[in-house]
Amino acid sequence: MLLDDYLPEFDVRSSYATRIDASPARVYASLWTANFDYWGVTRALYAVRTLPSFQSRPCETWRRFRDELFRQRFALEQMLSEGFALLEDRPGEELVIGAVGRFWRARGELCATSSVQFRAPAPSGTAKAAWNFEVGIRADGATELRTETRVLCADVATRRRFRAYWMLIGPFGGLIRQEMLAAVRSAAESGRSRSADLE
Repeated sequence: MLLDDYLPEFDVRSSYATRIDASPARVYASLWTANFDYWGVTRALYAVRTLPSFQSRPCETWRRFRDELFRQRFALEQMLSEGFALLEDRPGEELVIGAVGRFWRARGELCATSSVQFRAPAPSGTAKAAWNFEVGIRADGATELRTETRVLCADVATRRRFRAYWMLIGPFGGLIRQEMLAAVRSAAESGRSRSADLE
């Protein structure tokens, strides 16, 4: 698993999976085209995340809140343009994205990273998050899409802060991942993907 190459050790992890009645090629292609905001949960939670900065920056916070709440699309490409880096892509099998930052703060304070930089120790006071999507075949012949998120904190003080944050947002993060899997499943099973010519 590519994820093991980038974050073999971690402080917290979460994983989810779904069964999809479509070929692995179609499922993988749908990862790149699906609108992850399938139920509206992701959009709402990203909007709420902006609110802690309201007292210090009310105008900016209100603008960001509106932008998130009325966002029309949230796909993998948007994630990569908003602070996540594509660490590695094994077409048709697995991709890994990553970020380094202070995720427990309202703005996330993401640092620019790359596959090479991500493997280096994280700067003090930050954490590294690696997140994969992996496609496989189930025993019943259907495709399984799995996603796993791992986070490694740079130091003890950061670990304490992150774990307090994770206790609060962990269940909501799980909802976001389940929504993403549902969006990919719907796109793949309905045939809306760029892989149609591969099958």
